[in-house]
Amino acid sequence: MTLLVTHAHLITVPAGTADPGFVEDGWMLVGDDGRIAAIGSGTPAVTADETLDASGMFVAPGFVSSHSHLFTSGLRGLGVNDTLYGWCDSMLGTTAHMSAEQLYWSTLHGSLDFLSHGVTTAYNFTDPLQAWESMVDGKRTGTAGMRELEYHFRQADGCLDAGIRFVDASGLDVTVGTDDEILERFAAEVAHTRAMDPSLALGASIMGQVQWSPRPEAAELEVEAMRRYGVTNQAHFLESPEAIEHQQSKFALYRDAGALGLGLMFGHFIQTTPEIIEQSVAGGASMSWQPASNGRLASGIALVPEMLEMGMKVGVGLDDQACTDVADPWQNMRIGIYAQRARTKDPLSMTPELMLRLHTLGGAEIMGVDDRVGSLEVGKFADFVVVDPRHPDVGPLWHPVRSYVLAMSPRNLKQVYVGGRLVDESGVSVNPLAVEASAKVHELPASVVPLRGHPH
Repeated sequence: MTLLVTHAHLITVPAGTADPGFVEDGWMLVGDDGRIAAIGSGTPAVTADETLDASGMFVAPGFVSSHSHLFTSGLRGLGVNDTLYGWCDSMLGTTAHMSAEQLYWSTLHGSLDFLSHGVTTAYNFTDPLQAWESMVDGKRTGTAGMRELEYHFRQADGCLDAGIRFVDASGLDVTVGTDDEILERFAAEVAHTRAMDPSLALGASIMGQVQWSPRPEAAELEVEAMRRYGVTNQAHFLESPEAIEHQQSKFALYRDAGALGLGLMFGHFIQTTPEIIEQSVAGGASMSWQPASNGRLASGIALVPEMLEMGMKVGVGLDDQACTDVADPWQNMRIGIYAQRARTKDPLSMTPELMLRLHTLGGAEIMGVDDRVGSLEVGKFADFVVVDPRHPDVGPLWHPVRSYVLAMSPRNLKQVYVGGRLVDESGVSVNPLAVEASAKVHELPASVVPLRGHPH
């Protein structure tokens, strides 16, 4: 079925320019393959099976979260008085007692939650097969127990069944098994993802674990997996203000293993040095910035304007519902803008136009999926949001794109489309599994908390 969107305040965020691509009275034609067939302004000279009159409303790209943990959707409000590792003890100490099926429903719930907030593509870190263990001086022993492969598979299944586009990331867990066994285990996870519908499962990736791994060869193993299976890698790196010198010493492991030029993304990348940033840029690494999460966990503020000035590619992620609590990309953008302006005392250090690009096309670029998502351009998937600035009314749109970033919220979000198909309307999912997913997530306190005690 084809779809024609008419009379929209169209924001396209095109590649190759800093211009947000605003069209006052724009139209967009979606083909029956779910991709954008044409875009224009004024009255279209084309017709379609269905017409969406978006008069007075914004139509913009679905948001891209370049760093997400969708399995955490049932774990909000935990570890509020902790920084990263204490929060992990609370949150991941709970998932250590969850089954593969519980992780499936929590991931599905989290994916639908992202969609209901206008996030149509996510880089998704799955909960690793090796259970969480507490950090001591920034290190782990790597001796915690392992779950079966099904534990990973069902999390990927949850994303697929929700209908969100995703890149599936899994850890190598390099302290369990021989090198061959580690790579074979990862190969099975990659194969599971690559057997899925490629229009939704956009790729497989590594959840880089060098930061907390006690094994000095962890970086070499991750690089071997990147090369052997043709996957990217995003490492949680230099996030927390604890054990900073120890964290920084791990950068050389990735650099010397040759990871920087193979599609390595640094997630968070806060406790950096000028030398680390320079070497990362020179090597070709990118970073994913999570402003709301960084504030929630008291991690600090990444030097994003400086990184961009040096030529580093940057995307923005919502992180997860357990450390952002509300999966609101507008809130995430505003926190990012305000944090950078407060830090630099320069309003031009982070503009609304730049922030919107980082949370859409920028995320897609560092994930390697910008040929398919991240902007409204001919040939890409028609993933878009319909946002009404009149309900609630924000007044005149003096600078429409700036108002879109600074004055909109989920209250204004009316519809979300993936591939030109409606997936959520006014916060209500059309997915037939949505009601069951909600019920399953609400069962978690009764089924999991008695096993581990009340989570703090």
